[in-house]
Amino acid sequence: MSVPCFAVVGQPNKGKSSIVATLAEDERVGISPVPGTTRLAERHTFTVGGEPLYTLVDTPGFQRARALLGWLKERADDASQRRQLVEQFVAEHVNDERFHDECELLRPILEGAGILYVVDGAKPYGPEYELEMQILQWTGQPRMALINRIGEGDYRDDWRRALDQYFSIVREFDAVGASFDTRLGVLAAFAELNEAWRPQLSRAVQALRDERQRRSRQSARQIAACLAQCLTAVERASLKGSDSRETLQATLQDRLLESLRGEEQRCRRQVQGLYRHERTDVDEGVLTLVSMDLFSEEGWELFGLSREKLVVAGALGGAAAGGGIDLLLGGSSLLLGTLVGGVLGGVSALLGGREIAKVEVLGEPLGGEVLVVGPVTADNFPWVLLGRALTHHRLVRERNHARREAMSIALGQETHIMDSVTESHRKALAGAFASVRKDGAGSEQVGRLAEAIASLMASETQEHGTRGVP
Repeated sequence: MSVPCFAVVGQPNKGKSSIVATLAEDERVGISPVPGTTRLAERHTFTVGGEPLYTLVDTPGFQRARALLGWLKERADDASQRRQLVEQFVAEHVNDERFHDECELLRPILEGAGILYVVDGAKPYGPEYELEMQILQWTGQPRMALINRIGEGDYRDDWRRALDQYFSIVREFDAVGASFDTRLGVLAAFAELNEAWRPQLSRAVQALRDERQRRSRQSARQIAACLAQCLTAVERASLKGSDSRETLQATLQDRLLESLRGEEQRCRRQVQGLYRHERTDVDEGVLTLVSMDLFSEEGWELFGLSREKLVVAGALGGAAAGGGIDLLLGGSSLLLGTLVGGVLGGVSALLGGREIAKVEVLGEPLGGEVLVVGPVTADNFPWVLLGRALTHHRLVRERNHARREAMSIALGQETHIMDSVTESHRKALAGAFASVRKDGAGSEQVGRLAEAIASLMASETQEHGTRGVP
C-alpha cells in the first residue's frame, strides 16, 4: 500500500474516534459518549501540502465477538486457514444485520490495513476482550494496541499483561491530551509493524515536524499583521454638518474599538485555521477566572509588561516610554477564560480624563475640518496585544483535534506574562513596534515584526514554554 492505512478497532466508547481525530488532525470526526454512534467504517486521510501521508479508519465497535469467534473455530482445522475463514465470514454475513459492525470493522483489515486496537485503561480487563484479540489475530495483519485511559480508574498494568500476548507493540496514549511528540511517537511505532510502511511513515513524521514549523511561522506573520493594523488604525469623519465634535468623537471612538476587536478576532480565526481548528469554539460559559476591565491597571498585569520592563523596553526600542502606563478604557470585562473578548471590550468612555487614542482636527484641502481618532498610543498596548495573541497561539498549537469542549485557559496567579520574554527578544520587539508606529504598517515593517515574533515563538517551543496551556 503506497499510503499506510490503519483500522482503529475495539469495543464501543473506548476512544476510537478520539484517536482518529487526534492522529488525523480532523475535528470533523464525530465523537459522542453514546455507544454505537459509529456505524460505518469511515476513512480519514492525513495530508500535508496535498500529499496523503497515512489513512486512519474509524470503525464500529465489536458487538458479537463470541458468536463470530465460535463460527470461525467450528470451521478451522489449522492456523493456515484462519485468515481465509475470516474472509469467508465477512463474505457470507455482509448483509446480516446481526454482524453488521463486525463486517464493517473487518473489511478494511482484510483489504490490508494495520490494526490499532484501543482499550480503556480506566476500566477493568475482562475475558470478553480476549475474544476480540483472537479474532484480530486470525486476520494475520500487523497489530498494535493503545491503552487510552478515559476515566479515573487505573488498570493499565492488567491490560498490558493481557495485550502483550496478542500485540507486537503496546503503548499508552491519551487521545485528548497527547502532546505533539507523543503523537509522532505513535506514528513512528506504526513503522515497526511493517517494514514496507517505514519509508512512508518516516516521511510522514518529518512532514509533520516541518508543517508545525511552517504553521508557527505563518502564525507569527498573521499576528504581526494584526498588531501592525491595530497600532496604526484610525477613524476619521468630516466635522461639517455633525451635531457636535463630542458626539462625533464618541462615534469614532466606538468605531475604532469595533475595528480593533474585529481585527483580533480575524487573526485568531486565521491562526486556528493554520492548525486545522476551524470549528473550535471558545469558552463563553465559565467566565469566573478574571472579572476586571481589560485596560484597568489590574487587567494589564495579566498581559503585557510590568512598569519596570515597559520603561526598559521603550528605551531599548527607541520609543518614548514615559513615566507610567497609560490606562485606556473601562466598562467591559474581558473575562480571561474566553480569550475572545474584543481588544478593548465594548468600552467607549474616557478614564481619568485621558483619551483612548490620539485625537486630531485636520484641515481639508477644499476647506472644512476632519476629526481623526487614533491610533492608540499607550506604551503597553502592543505588548498586551502580543501577550494575548501568543497565549491564544499556545492554546491552539497544543490542542488535540479530539477535544470538543470550548477552548479556555487558566493562568492562576501569573502576572505580566510578557515579562518572561528575554531582553534580546524585548529589544527586537520594541524596535519593531516603534518602526510600525513611526513608518506605518508596510510590508517591511510587518516583516520585521513577524521575524521578531517568530524568533520568540521558536525559543518558547525549544524551552517547552507552554505556561497557561491546560
